[in-house]
Amino acid sequence: MGEPHVVTLRATRDGDLDALFAFEQDEAAVRMAAFTPPDPSDRATFDAHWRRLLADPSVDARTVRADGEIVGSVARWYEDGTAEITTWIDPAQWNRHIATRAMRLFLDSLGERPVRARVAADNAASIAVLEKLGFEQVGTAVSYANARGTEIEERIYRLG
Repeated sequence: MGEPHVVTLRATRDGDLDALFAFEQDEAAVRMAAFTPPDPSDRATFDAHWRRLLADPSVDARTVRADGEIVGSVARWYEDGTAEITTWIDPAQWNRHIATRAMRLFLDSLGERPVRARVAADNAASIAVLEKLGFEQVGTAVSYANARGTEIEERIYRLG
């Protein structure tokens, strides 16, 4: 698959949730993400989580589209007073540079720094995206990863 012509972001809406939920059903993606809900297939828990996000004015959640089609999400929330970001891209769209482009658009629109991101230490693709965007590793932690049923190392990254 070639690169998408246009990657855009818009505020996430209720109508996006079916697509976003479907992307999170891919077993390889769930394993790669590692830090997921205990049961990613539980739609009621997914919907409740998104209702909380969309109702919280301190959360900025956006839907990622490539060539007009929903392909994922990006979001910012605050943890211990520091902005933290996350992204989830449809595994069928991996290796098209969508995550990098979406995160760059998102970070440019936020304009706030510092921003922190956490990633499983063995998630090379997500690490590459963060480093391409200028994030630097500032630490590690060992945390329980529901998707793997064990504690794993996660890397903590910071942008400026």
